[in-house]
Amino acid sequence: MRMLSAEEWEAVRLTLAVAARAVGFGLPVAVMSAWVLTRWRFPGRAVLNALVHLPMVLPPVVTGWLLLIAFGVRGPIGSLLQDWFGIRLVFTTAGASLACAVMTFPIMVRSIRLSLESMDRGLEQAARTLGAGWLDRLINVTLPLASPGILVGGVVGYATCLGEFGAVITFAANIPGQTQTLPLAIYSALQVPGGESKAAELSMVSVLLALVGLLLSEWINKRLNAVLGR
Repeated sequence: MRMLSAEEWEAVRLTLAVAARAVGFGLPVAVMSAWVLTRWRFPGRAVLNALVHLPMVLPPVVTGWLLLIAFGVRGPIGSLLQDWFGIRLVFTTAGASLACAVMTFPIMVRSIRLSLESMDRGLEQAARTLGAGWLDRLINVTLPLASPGILVGGVVGYATCLGEFGAVITFAANIPGQTQTLPLAIYSALQVPGGESKAAELSMVSVLLALVGLLLSEWINKRLNAVLGR
């Protein structure tokens, strides 16, 4: 396999940066969402649960279109961001990160929920009887015990971002150096006559990155479960 060109390496770099930003912003929200759905009972919980998991079942293009409607320069959220803070998400690197974050959000929430549901609730009850408030219990008991699911969710979410295509191209477009991530670069190569070899090389890079992410998540899960005695 020949060396990748500067433009192709830029697509790889941009993919890693977009995925990191997506997980960095999405994971804390996923942790809180999983905690609320696991520990709280309230009217509308089923609706919230459905909304959280909606990107998992919607076609990615539909998710991207909904983001375009909401965060476009004329959308209800996008226009406010543009007018009040001068922030534009559509057709930008930040927009690509937002699209990836939304698409991987259900995956991270499910991983964290499984970890929360499998932990010993008696430890939280013990902390409560000792006078620990809900925030104290969350930070010092719940989150450390749920750390395998949180870290695995983050790693798997990161790996999933590396392959996100539909929502990104719909909301952020395919702009080299700005929003052209690895899947979009592969797509662009396939649109050019004789670009199959270039697409194959980029696909091999994509496969390698995905394998590294999945193996890393498995290793983290085993190590943390061993530390926690599971």
